[in-house]
Amino acid sequence: MTSISRTPGNARMSSIVISKGVIYTKGITARGGPSDIAGQTQACLDQLDGLLAEAGVSKKDLLKVMIWLKDIGDIEAMNAVYDGWVDQAHLPVRACVEAALADPTLLIEIQAEAASDKS
Repeated sequence: MTSISRTPGNARMSSIVISKGVIYTKGITARGGPSDIAGQTQACLDQLDGLLAEAGVSKKDLLKVMIWLKDIGDIEAMNAVYDGWVDQAHLPVRACVEAALADPTLLIEIQAEAASDKS
């Protein structure tokens, strides 16, 4: 049987799930944080760094990053922050789409998957 490790999040989700050597993070937002896309992007990436560290890995272990933007017109400003954060020597696959987010103040949501030596 596969071993699955879960880090508690809230009543609806785990913060991190690790299974078969892959770490899955929750969707990360900047709820209650900055009001601009650059600030919200940085706040999300800071939280992602924390979740990866909690799972015992770093951004060099990223496999996939999914980004949802409230307004796809924000992609260049978001990319300016993301490009300065991501490990250029270990780029994950990435998708970025425009989507309605759960809270009208949210401009971005990020979810990631990373490799782990844990099962």
